[in-house]
Amino acid sequence: MNKYPLYKKFAMTLGAYQNCLKVCNKEWEEKHYEKLIEYINELPHGSGIDGQATIDLEKSNVNKLIIHTAYHYMDENGYYDGWYSYKIIVTPSLQNDFNLNIVGKDTPNMAKECLYELFQEAFSNIEE
Repeated sequence: MNKYPLYKKFAMTLGAYQNCLKVCNKEWEEKHYEKLIEYINELPHGSGIDGQATIDLEKSNVNKLIIHTAYHYMDENGYYDGWYSYKIIVTPSLQNDFNLNIVGKDTPNMAKECLYELFQEAFSNIEE
C-alpha cells in the first residue's frame, strides 16, 4: 500500500466523500466521513490546543482544506484565560507540496507560530 502524507489523505478522502454526496451513496459517504474524523484526530491537540478540531466540509475541497481549531491561552500568571479560534487553510504548492495559512487573532505568546510548526509537521506526517 502506498504511503501518503496526512494532507493528501485528507484531500483524497474528502474528494471521495464529496463524490458520494453527488451520487447519493450513503454507505461509502459514511465510511469516508468516518475516515475524515480519524484524520482530524491525528491533528495536534493538548498543550493549549484543547478544543476539538473540525473540518469545514462545505468550504473544503480537494484543493483547499479548511480546519477549525482553538487555542486555550494563559495569562501572565499561568492560568487559562480564554480561547482564540483559528482557521487552518491547506492548499497545494508546486514547490513545497502544500501551503499552510493560519487565520485568526494572535496571542501575546505567539500561538500562530506554534500552531504553524505543529500543523506543518502533522500534515507532512506519513503513516499507513
